[in-house]
Amino acid sequence: MSDKKGFIKVYTRQPDKDCYPGGLAYSVHMATSRDGRVYTPMNRNYGILFAKARILADNTLLPQNVTEPRIFCDGEGYFGIAAVRVSERGEADGDSQGKCLLWRTKDFITFEEAGWIAAEEVDSKGAGDCLEISGEILERAETYWNPVLNIQIEVPQSVHVHSGEELDRIRAKAVYSDGSIADKPVLWDKSGIDFSTNGTYRVRGTVKDKRFGFPLARGYGDPVLFFWEGKWYYTSTNDNTNDIGLYVREADTVAGLFDENVTEHLILAQDERRQLVQTFWAPEFHVIGGALYLLFAVSGSVWGPQCHLMRLKKGCPLTRADSWEEPVRVTKRDGSRLAQDGITLDMTYLKTRRQPYMVWSYRKGIGTPADTGSMLYIAEVNEEEPWKLASDPVLLSRPLYGWENVDGTINNEGPYALVKDGKVYLTYSGGSANSYTYVLGLLTAREDEDLLQVSAWEKRCAPVLSFYSVEGEYGPGHNSFYWDEDGDLMIAYHGETELTGTLRCDGIRRVHFRKDGFPEFGMSATEDLNPALAGVEMEVCVKAPNY
Repeated sequence: MSDKKGFIKVYTRQPDKDCYPGGLAYSVHMATSRDGRVYTPMNRNYGILFAKARILADNTLLPQNVTEPRIFCDGEGYFGIAAVRVSERGEADGDSQGKCLLWRTKDFITFEEAGWIAAEEVDSKGAGDCLEISGEILERAETYWNPVLNIQIEVPQSVHVHSGEELDRIRAKAVYSDGSIADKPVLWDKSGIDFSTNGTYRVRGTVKDKRFGFPLARGYGDPVLFFWEGKWYYTSTNDNTNDIGLYVREADTVAGLFDENVTEHLILAQDERRQLVQTFWAPEFHVIGGALYLLFAVSGSVWGPQCHLMRLKKGCPLTRADSWEEPVRVTKRDGSRLAQDGITLDMTYLKTRRQPYMVWSYRKGIGTPADTGSMLYIAEVNEEEPWKLASDPVLLSRPLYGWENVDGTINNEGPYALVKDGKVYLTYSGGSANSYTYVLGLLTAREDEDLLQVSAWEKRCAPVLSFYSVEGEYGPGHNSFYWDEDGDLMIAYHGETELTGTLRCDGIRRVHFRKDGFPEFGMSATEDLNPALAGVEMEVCVKAPNY
């Protein structure tokens, strides 16, 4: 429909304290239409544009939201979206009387936060709640914000093979609604094939479904899966032990990590003498400078988690407590504590072609009126001494948007990095860690940039994973990534099974890369592979080795 017109509407939603609070509802939502009468929400009817919180003199945050959004043509190919700034409860904001917040965009995919515009100027531009736009812009926006669906499966019409193993390597191509593709392994029915002599057969197969049931494990948060020396390993925050101790599972396969009778190996126990007492949080495996480390946070007798790491001794199995060196608290480059006050947690390791980095979360005044909310920091690190920063910490992100700062949960935490095709994708979590409001946000940068420059990063205006993404999964967040045996990127995360639940449970799904190269984190199993398309067949010509 690129030569036709379409319509885009902007609106807010009515808050529902039980399932869609003001921090989410009072944001700019968008819907599209072909005829200007029937509109379909984009982004699954979750908000797209959010006002930023105000940073007060004491470094705390005052949440801000918007109502009454309007849209207009802003000249030179730009569109403007203006909205009245209000409080999280929708109350009038006296400081913005007669003014509106303004966003500018050319494509309804990326948006420039353009500050204030006078309400009179918005009126003079003929702004309303909907606007006619080109079909090309409409289609691109819909493709970006709407779910990507598997619409076709392709296999070769005919193949020549010498063995069953060679047939097993024939894969299918899954085609998606945005034009992207993904290779899929196939379980071929070889029961009627004689590989000892030449012949031609019509062979059926079933495309493998990368479907992991949710939940995989109950009572575990912040899951990490890791392949090391021929085995798969799993570690997490263990809510079932009141977050005391660090445990590791070992198996030959990913599925084996979640077997009912899998053994949990305690590798770091509570020890008051060493001030390893409580809040054993968010362990992560990382290979740094050729050695395997476990990064985690832990508290002493007085509550206040701080970032630590410990190194695996050479040649030792990682499932034994005595295989690990003594935990070390992470310090600044001058040897002083990473935080003189407040808490530090959720440290992760990120390496680009340019430089290795640590990223972590810092929070001051938690549980008091002076709570700053958790913030992401980044610093360079030396691989020979990863427990000591090699640069000063740089503030990377604060929970300014309504989906990060909702109902008193002021979080930017749980960072984890993916480096692919010259880009850095840094996921992180906002909202409440054991509530349906928990979500994944995303920061992106080019790999060749100096990541200590905040200007190198782009922060996505809306979550990339939320309770609107996959039916029956609430509060998905604090993720990690791993590459599986088929070469697919997988995301592990925790969430809840009920809207009002607080029991954290683990999930895994495949990360799909869209046609524009952008990762899609919220693709459900049926969106990833349409079950109705999973059955395939092709002609197989066997050329026996002896012929």
